[in-house]
Amino acid sequence: MGLFDFFKKKPAAPKVVVEVLYPQTWENGEAPVEPTVLAAEVLQPTPGEAVEIQVPSHIATEDVAPVAGVVETVETETAVTSETNLDEGLTKTRKTWSERWNAFMANFRSVDEDFFEELEETLIGADVGAQTALQLTDELRNEVKLQNAKSKADISRVIIDKLVEHYRSQGVNEDASMHFAPEGPTVILFVGVNGVGKTTTIGKMSARYKAEGKQVVLAAADTFRAGATQQLQAWGERNGIPVVAGAANADPASVVYDGVKTAIETNADILFVDTAGRLQNNVNLMQELAKMKRIITRELPNEPQEVLLALDATTGQNALQQARLFKDSTDVTGIVLTKLDGTAKGGIILPIRNELHLPVKWVGLGEQVGDLQPFDADDFAKSLFGSLLIGDDK
Repeated sequence: MGLFDFFKKKPAAPKVVVEVLYPQTWENGEAPVEPTVLAAEVLQPTPGEAVEIQVPSHIATEDVAPVAGVVETVETETAVTSETNLDEGLTKTRKTWSERWNAFMANFRSVDEDFFEELEETLIGADVGAQTALQLTDELRNEVKLQNAKSKADISRVIIDKLVEHYRSQGVNEDASMHFAPEGPTVILFVGVNGVGKTTTIGKMSARYKAEGKQVVLAAADTFRAGATQQLQAWGERNGIPVVAGAANADPASVVYDGVKTAIETNADILFVDTAGRLQNNVNLMQELAKMKRIITRELPNEPQEVLLALDATTGQNALQQARLFKDSTDVTGIVLTKLDGTAKGGIILPIRNELHLPVKWVGLGEQVGDLQPFDADDFAKSLFGSLLIGDDK
């Protein structure tokens, strides 16, 4: 049933005529004689029920002038408050893990050395890393003997419970909170290679903090990638956040300097700095990052408070290698793991936290602002393992 067919069945009532009027193009400097009616519908409103009126698709959004200080604020708050459910966001990741796990258990015959070797290979295939997989397999050998688990159900329960315990235990003494300066602007520096969603993450996070009442400034210090500055400026325009930018191929450190000065002069709460998608083994680019930090600390001695490394969860072990090299070359304070709503295997969080001792602070579960969420190990473990989480009371 069409939208307006539905209304036609309602009892007769005073009708509201909605006409969408758009002027014709002025030709030869003369105004059109009459306005052109592009759309006209007769609607019978029902109290308490909203009616969606769609703007004709050929009318560009930018042709409609926004109301200053109203439209953009409403859009930002709506996007931030409508967060993606974690279970929903991890659907594909959970499905990938479940298929891998079910395939492994389908070959179960007995608990012998071949079983544990296949288990180790399965864990490595799930991107938990060789070191973590070996550690888990050794622990599971002892746990299976300790609980005298022999049936397929018992074995599955022991292994899944141990994996859940690892996800949760890594967060016990882990500082996954965001740190803010006691006074003056807080500088949050983003690093990572191209294509991991770094600039998009800055846009989402800045919108989130603005919705919480923070005064935010963005610095587009990725001056080498074509379109990087424009992408950040688009986020700034969408969310009503000022963006400090330089010319193409300008010195990134100069943009950082201008960003810091702007944040101080405008009494901003947070300055987000987008850096070039540097190759982690490029010495010159790493030196450039060090130069940025020197400029920041010269103006704000206690900054940056956070250096967040953006990693693409779908790249698996490559993301782990990036994390190792970035940690060795700069003071990474936390990880933003993006694209977990894709076909990621999910296990990559374990070696990042277990081997590198870097906290995962945020996870990306989609394209909307609300899809960027703080990471919680307990909730993540329960959502990832889903129906496999046997014996969990929570």
